[in-house]
Amino acid sequence: MSVFTLGLNHTTAAVDLRGRFALAVDQLAPTLRRLQEHLTPRLAGQAPETAIISTCNRTELYWAAPGAQLGTAGPLLAPAVEWLADLGGVRAHELQPHTYIRQGGEAARHAFRVASGLDSMVLGEPQILGQMKQAVREADEAGTLGTTLHQLFQRSFAVAKEVRTSTEIGAHSISMAAAAVRLAGQLFEDLRDIRILFVGAGEMIELAATHFAARNPKQMVLANRTLERGEKLASRLGAHAMRLADLPQHLHEFDAVVSCTASSLPIIGLGAVERALKARKHRPMFIVDLAVPRDIEPEVARLDDVYLYTVDDLSAIVQNAGEKRQAAVAQAEAIIENGVQGFVHWLDQRATVPLIRSLHAQADNWRELEIARARKLLAKGEDVDAVLEALSRALTQKMLHGALAELHGSDGRERAQLAETISRLFLRGSTGGSNGGEL
Repeated sequence: MSVFTLGLNHTTAAVDLRGRFALAVDQLAPTLRRLQEHLTPRLAGQAPETAIISTCNRTELYWAAPGAQLGTAGPLLAPAVEWLADLGGVRAHELQPHTYIRQGGEAARHAFRVASGLDSMVLGEPQILGQMKQAVREADEAGTLGTTLHQLFQRSFAVAKEVRTSTEIGAHSISMAAAAVRLAGQLFEDLRDIRILFVGAGEMIELAATHFAARNPKQMVLANRTLERGEKLASRLGAHAMRLADLPQHLHEFDAVVSCTASSLPIIGLGAVERALKARKHRPMFIVDLAVPRDIEPEVARLDDVYLYTVDDLSAIVQNAGEKRQAAVAQAEAIIENGVQGFVHWLDQRATVPLIRSLHAQADNWRELEIARARKLLAKGEDVDAVLEALSRALTQKMLHGALAELHGSDGRERAQLAETISRLFLRGSTGGSNGGEL
């Protein structure tokens, strides 16, 4: 078995391109099945193991399949790139420069770094680990995970836990939400004087609202498609709730807007913002779009009185804070490297399983043949000691025959190497070892 990763992330693709490949949780299972169905014919009908991780910062395909040699692209790479390009509605040659491919130990290292927060826009952020666990659950329930990928991800979770508990990689972290508050503080003299609208009711909005709430703004309102869910979150945050459908006529009331929904299309357009600015007499608006795909039409950024920031715009602030934690990165990478070596060793062992099974089957066959022969001799009245002696000699000859035949059929350097191997296999624990004499 070999393991592959094909993906794009915040370092290889801009937010608009990443948005084309973003998948909601309920889309993962059917998408995984389509991916598996697409790749299976390339393996002569043998289905590969598959998993997909999709967040605002990355979309990654993982698969495990037999037959691919380390260092080669494998038979599924080109079909996987084509499938991923089709998923995002782009051409394969346009997508490929924005993707990366990892195999074997490198694929494991990548997964471990992602789980540990070392490959995130926010160095050490913990959210990605929960997202990976959700992705693995979806793959498991869809029936596409398999033993190899299950082992890869369980080991990645264990490595991430060790990184969290043994290093300070998560210390002094600054999240996207904290970065948004910092930017708002630069625009407005006092955040206690502003009204803030949060659009959505997911984890990112809850995090952002919590950060802003700590600054005691004049008013916080949460707009969500489902009013009941919005009211639950609003009540925990001391905010008011409103229906998303009511947003256009109230947009002008807010000095700041933070949006992060799972919508596939923008929910706040240029026209709505223009009307809001006119009603505000062009007092500035601070808008943060944390969604991928975008919640806010990008043309909004061209308006004179709007300060629009996306997740990519916040990355510089986040990375500057991340530099304070670089001292912990080396320690985390060492933990990851140990995890990679363990996974590679497990993969190597898995590769020998068919051989081990064949050896056991052959040995069982020899044993059954010799026992059957011994029983026939005993039934004829042969001496028990003589029958046992014959049985042991026959089994010994069968076990040694292949090795001795290979040794006698070799010469020169090959013979010396075979002799060394046979000595290790058959003379383990022997004080005499092999003295190079004739066998």
